[in-house]
Amino acid sequence: MSDIKLYYRNVLSCVIGKEHGISPRQLRSLGTKTRPIIRTIQSLREKGLERYRELPYDRSNPRKVKALVKRLRPLCDDLVVLGIGGSALGNIALQTALNPYLYNLDPAQRDGPRLFILDNIDPVQFVSFLDWIEPRLDRTIFNVISKSGRTSETAAQMLIIWDMLTKRLGPGQLKEHVVATTDPRTGTLRCIVEQEGLMCLEVPEGVGGRFSVLSPVGLFSAAMCGIDIDRLLAGARAMDKRVSSEEFLQNPAAIIAAINWHYYQQGKTISVMMPYSYQLKDMADWYRQLWAESLGKARDTKGRLVHVGPTPVKALGATDQHSQIQLYREGPNNKLFTFLYAQRYPRDVRIGPSLQSAPELDFLAGRTLGQLLDAERKATQYALIVDQRPCLDVIFDKIDAYSVGQFIYLYEVATSIAGRLFGIDPYDQPAVELGKDATYALMGRPGYEQLLGQMQQVMGLDQGFLV
Repeated sequence: MSDIKLYYRNVLSCVIGKEHGISPRQLRSLGTKTRPIIRTIQSLREKGLERYRELPYDRSNPRKVKALVKRLRPLCDDLVVLGIGGSALGNIALQTALNPYLYNLDPAQRDGPRLFILDNIDPVQFVSFLDWIEPRLDRTIFNVISKSGRTSETAAQMLIIWDMLTKRLGPGQLKEHVVATTDPRTGTLRCIVEQEGLMCLEVPEGVGGRFSVLSPVGLFSAAMCGIDIDRLLAGARAMDKRVSSEEFLQNPAAIIAAINWHYYQQGKTISVMMPYSYQLKDMADWYRQLWAESLGKARDTKGRLVHVGPTPVKALGATDQHSQIQLYREGPNNKLFTFLYAQRYPRDVRIGPSLQSAPELDFLAGRTLGQLLDAERKATQYALIVDQRPCLDVIFDKIDAYSVGQFIYLYEVATSIAGRLFGIDPYDQPAVELGKDATYALMGRPGYEQLLGQMQQVMGLDQGFLV
């Protein structure tokens, strides 16, 4: 077992210069500003108000997950997750990070059912999947994930699947093929569970969707597909000890939060996460929701209008060296870069011998793709540093359940600390509600007629503006 490491030297003034680098005095000041926030969070945690922090220590829900997995895996060839946002991104990230690239295609590489996570409602995509899955329904499990059950996208998917299951297998078989992950007490999906007798897992109270991957929301699909959820949670527990430290330079979450906050104040309002690992690419997608939904707020905790929030951007190395680095090096210096990479690969492949017809490729012959990818990452960082672009590194010794659990918990706590540095509530999401209500209005939900009228007045198509 080894801990993931945070390397922050490449944001310091001794590396990228005084104009864009953090001086020793500024670093000390960030520590002074951050320490009381760590104490405040700990105090709130002791009062039971930072519920996601306790997920790595929860024994009850993982036990329920494992019991259900033991029952269902022998009966399941295909597991389909219906969810969106925090109900999907963590599941996708765990699957990409911890299972083989061809997991769904190659039975020899698969330890569990095929996994499909339908996190959107594009009709062409969804119908194509329905055509494929319908003949396989008798050995398919659907995991519907929604805390309330009223999320329009997930509810629509569920109703379509419900109708298909009923017609093909009969209404009596629904409870054998649907697992609901929802609120333990209230909500539409909870009512459906109780009335239909569905199998059920719980979204722990007080845990928002984007902080829920270490709950049954993410653990069920992971365990069904052979991921060691005990090691995942053990990694999170190990990180918890580190990110609870009041010693600023020993607390990686505090350093990440403080450096991001500092650069936001300096006009670097874009936070680019660039994994140099295909396994970690969807962790960057998970981070984008966590960072954007938690830190993008119009008002601070005192009700003042502030309109803050760093913009999270995903870039994949080495792919996006060929699509984004031109902008990152020569465009505005308004970004902080975070590189994710592993020091060890479980497998590597050697590059073939040189060709007489192309001697200029001799430098590649006999090396490995891992060596080339690592060289590309170092070269990209060097090029950014030369242009005084600040860079952080999150370094995995190897990518496994333990280190991924650490990473998830690290960034969740960094988000909590950053929210308090910005003076906003990192756990609410008020701006999401209007879009949900407008969808209800457009789809004819009773009680939203007035909003529909307002929308038509504001957005009604005027033929004079159509070209």
